[in-house]
Amino acid sequence: MNREEILKIFTDTEAMLTGHFRLTSGKHSDRYFQCAQVLQYPRYCEILCRELAERYQGTKIDTVIGPAMGGITISYEVARILGARSLFTERENGLMTLRRGFTIQPGEKILVVEDVITTGGSVMEVIKLVRSAGGDVVGAGVLVDRSNGQVDLGVRTEALLVTSVVTYEPEDCPLCKEGIPAVKPGSRKA
Repeated sequence: MNREEILKIFTDTEAMLTGHFRLTSGKHSDRYFQCAQVLQYPRYCEILCRELAERYQGTKIDTVIGPAMGGITISYEVARILGARSLFTERENGLMTLRRGFTIQPGEKILVVEDVITTGGSVMEVIKLVRSAGGDVVGAGVLVDRSNGQVDLGVRTEALLVTSVVTYEPEDCPLCKEGIPAVKPGSRKA
């Protein structure tokens, strides 16, 4: 798939929003990618996750893992396509953890996936968790990289859509200065 085809899927499903948003990172932006809007359609979810999985064809992957909430569906679908196991992490007392009896074996080859990265914070937390459990992180896959490729996760990273979205610190946000209320449409409080 090319960039235009991927962007069309996000546009057609209204997964790319415009307005004034408070991101998980705490920064503000005039654009927001709400991947849940595209992932609610199994056909589009399969198309996007197949594209992501194909970028890792030939790489040994035992398990695909993603942070809750954004990475759960992507982890499951990419793992299904690759014939791997699917896990997800959750926050407990502010820390990324494995719960529900999930475990990682030493040397297990793991692909970390996420819906959107801006600073890469959640993905880096998952990578750290996997490594602390003895897993071998073979790469990261994301649907949208809002950093325009600037975030370095320290592993091979594949993104279906790489875009530059302007972000502001709250104190420097021109939308705040105009009095436009910021909304937090994601699943986690900033």
